[in-house]
Amino acid sequence: MTDRIELTGLRAHGRHGVYDFERVQGQEFVVDAVLELDLGPAARSDEVTDTVHYGELAEGLVAVITGEPVNLIETLADRLLAICLAAPRVTAATVTVHKPEAPIPHAFRDVAVTLRRTR
Repeated sequence: MTDRIELTGLRAHGRHGVYDFERVQGQEFVVDAVLELDLGPAARSDEVTDTVHYGELAEGLVAVITGEPVNLIETLADRLLAICLAAPRVTAATVTVHKPEAPIPHAFRDVAVTLRRTR
């Protein structure tokens, strides 16, 4: 499938991490999500019901980011993938979780985990 919906740079404040201060203070997480699905029906009908509503997708992803804390961004990415794959039209999804404020004692631009799953 080559049709995709991409939502990139979605930002939300979460409390994920292995350190206590990450749970207390929290930090910004940035998420990129790519959904693979057949967009032909939506293109022909011009109806949002024939695609994935990306506004609703964003709401679901933010709810996970701002919700129950987890230790690892790998776990967070897995939970975000579950939201992406919940839409029955989606045949595969890729999620990247960026943690640009990770507690690394060296200069860096970003740390990220990417997971891809198919139905």
